[in-house]
Amino acid sequence: MHTDRDSGFIKTKIIATLGPASASTERLREMCEVGLDACRLNFSHGELSEHQRMLENVRSVAAERTEPICVIGDLCGPKIRLGRFRGDPVEISVGDLIRIGRGAGECTAERLTISYPRLIDEVQIGHRIYIDDGLVRLLVTDRTADELICTCTTGGQLATRKGVNLPDTRLTAPALTEKDRRDLDWAIRNELDYVALSFVRTPEDLYELKRLVKQQHSDLRVIVKIEKTEALEHLDELIEHTDVVLVARGDLGVETDVWRVPLLQKEIVGRCQRAGVPVIVATQMLQSMVNSPMPTRAEVSDVAAAVFERADAVMLSAETAVGAYPVQAVDIMNKVAAVTGEYLARQPVPVPEPLPTTRYRPTSAVAHAAVQAARDLGARLVAVWTATGATARMVAKHRLPMPVVGLTYSERVYRQMNLLFGVIPVHVEAMNDPARMAEVLDACLLERKLVLPGDLVVVVTSRQPHTPGGTDTTLVHRVCEHGAAE
Repeated sequence: MHTDRDSGFIKTKIIATLGPASASTERLREMCEVGLDACRLNFSHGELSEHQRMLENVRSVAAERTEPICVIGDLCGPKIRLGRFRGDPVEISVGDLIRIGRGAGECTAERLTISYPRLIDEVQIGHRIYIDDGLVRLLVTDRTADELICTCTTGGQLATRKGVNLPDTRLTAPALTEKDRRDLDWAIRNELDYVALSFVRTPEDLYELKRLVKQQHSDLRVIVKIEKTEALEHLDELIEHTDVVLVARGDLGVETDVWRVPLLQKEIVGRCQRAGVPVIVATQMLQSMVNSPMPTRAEVSDVAAAVFERADAVMLSAETAVGAYPVQAVDIMNKVAAVTGEYLARQPVPVPEPLPTTRYRPTSAVAHAAVQAARDLGARLVAVWTATGATARMVAKHRLPMPVVGLTYSERVYRQMNLLFGVIPVHVEAMNDPARMAEVLDACLLERKLVLPGDLVVVVTSRQPHTPGGTDTTLVHRVCEHGAAE
């Protein structure tokens, strides 16, 4: 992220999914140089030993930098997949009769097996079955005790382990599989910053994950992925109780009508911002860059649309995990975010509605006072001392034209804040002395060339800075007025 006082900086954060194309320290350094803020480890692919090596590489590169790299672990969830085919992919055509049977046998062009054992019992006649993100589509026309009989309505290729979506079927699969629990344990032991929960259907799915995290006394933050129609029915409650929301447009576009996805994206992003909950827009943002060094014009417009909506972050998936141009993909996304952000900076920012929940109401009130002061005084920036990152999140909600600097003594919160719109994280030593805090603040801001001596900044702090939830003070501060670094 650019942090020069006069050139401005990019407020929308960029997440890259790591994989064979991007996991080396050399490639990570290159991606960081062109704007990478956070990395995603996708537990749907690879073994934990591979993710361990990728995490070690991320932390090695992060140790060389003055800016943090946030790390997200993405749980698989109850993803349904085809079984294995003996040889090459098979082609099926419209009108073909396809049987889906119980068991784990091999797939053929006439009979498929599925990874979800209850599918035969829960899918009914008239339900649709979509394979490979809906590229192949089946309709259930009959059933027996051990098979579903389907007609192909959209033909194409079928291959081993392709994903299966059931837009008409309410499944009873648990939100967390045994594999998810093992992956979660690994994420907690290795102190990842966030964990993403896939295929969320109800708030209880989220509560189960949060209970497991709490049982291990972890500060791991939770991301809810919105990709099921059931999740849309419980959207407000999910937003209220999660730490971050991710608009997973891939499966969402299969579970719902694809032409509704832009409207759903806009609705979800708007609701998250009103609630002060960070939101990520993801999936196929620069998909053509998996094989091409340049994106399509439509993809550039898609990334710009997410920036126009003031999403906290945009995410690359296959583009950086397995694509031929991972560095270029990050670079293009960064440039789109930069020029679009420059345009937005010249536009009026809508004032968010009050929080619809009491979850962070005292903190939100203090943050609102700081935001109002910063706007009225034309402050250079807002500096937030925070123990958990919640106060920085409440200030970031207002999408200020000036930077928000989040100062924390927690290494993990330092990384977690690098997912927040417009927030520049700063790691500082733990301290209680207000005079010492003013000196450290001035030194940090001057060192990063965010201010000049005499600049006015608004500070959000606490009389008990080590107490989570203790934010209670907003003050106006002129840099170096107390004899700090000149």
